[in-house]
Amino acid sequence: MRAPHLYESLRGFCLGAFSAFHDADLPFSFEEHAPSFYEYRPLVKSFIEGQADRLHAREDVKTAIADLVREPAASVYKDHYRTLLVPLLIRTAEGCGGFDWDDSAFDRAYAELEQTLFGEGHMYGAVAPLIGLSVGGPIDLGDGIRVRVAVTGEIAALWPEAGGLLPRDFGREVDRTCVLELERSLAKGTDEVPDAPGELADAVTALRLATAAPVAAGPVLFERIDWRPYGIRPVLPIAATAPPGEPTRLDPFRASVAARLRPQLFRADDDAQLGEALDRWELALFQDDPFRGEQLRHALEFALGGGDGQWAAGMRAAALLGEKSFGQPTSDLVRRLLIAVLEHGDRARLLRELDDALLGVSVRVAELRAS
Repeated sequence: MRAPHLYESLRGFCLGAFSAFHDADLPFSFEEHAPSFYEYRPLVKSFIEGQADRLHAREDVKTAIADLVREPAASVYKDHYRTLLVPLLIRTAEGCGGFDWDDSAFDRAYAELEQTLFGEGHMYGAVAPLIGLSVGGPIDLGDGIRVRVAVTGEIAALWPEAGGLLPRDFGREVDRTCVLELERSLAKGTDEVPDAPGELADAVTALRLATAAPVAAGPVLFERIDWRPYGIRPVLPIAATAPPGEPTRLDPFRASVAARLRPQLFRADDDAQLGEALDRWELALFQDDPFRGEQLRHALEFALGGGDGQWAAGMRAAALLGEKSFGQPTSDLVRRLLIAVLEHGDRARLLRELDDALLGVSVRVAELRAS
């Protein structure tokens, strides 16, 4: 036992909860295993989750939470009651088959909790419903981010309140069966978790660029640590709103493009012009003309203008995309040039290379070298 003080206060919490629920009308189910053989199963988990708020004001709960707050190994958890105490109570009650106390059941549940707290580290996860795409299998977008088909009931299993937080018809339409997931290992002693809303929003932008599909995630994401519920947070509004368009299937080629683009989006943090171009293009997805056209013209100029105006941006865009001319920019043309800019990796160098190509400098240099 690593923390005797926790053992005593958490045991007191569980004993108090058992006392409060001892005479409760516990729901149950019958499971048929063979002809004429049925198993009685008390529905402990759903009962405790539905009644947990009744316990929150008890003194034994406050004592247990205070001890967890003082424990450095539990600092990564922001809601000690929902993430640690309620699962401990459920695990203990399931081991007892109800609310008849058994010391050995609590000891097993507490040993599992200590292993979680004092192990080598933690496993963080965040999952958000994803619409606008369908996939044949898991798609790896790199750095622990993936698109996969949702497992039936996986969100409700950890977050029973999730029913009203999912997109309309989620799980019933072919383009509303996926989730966008982030998984990452956390070092022992850490008290910070990844910026899941920001990272998943970048993944949505990468998918929109790669597929031109009406992709959106959310409206909320569900966080877990060590497969325990950690929290529910809103997805960034622009990533949570579905633009108009036809859903599509995410094939391996476009998935590879999205995987390459996603880490490149971090360049916008240090390149304000690139960030503005991406924002303008993404905002244009939700607008009608003439506002959409205005946003796309600004996106083009921020991406390739380099301070030389829209005409220079149009000339560079034509050279970049192999077009003879570049008139009124469309959403698809701006999408393609943004992909090219991101995949090049150095926007300032790209502008110089495009100017050299337009002026014929690269051709003359090649001719001089050949002579």
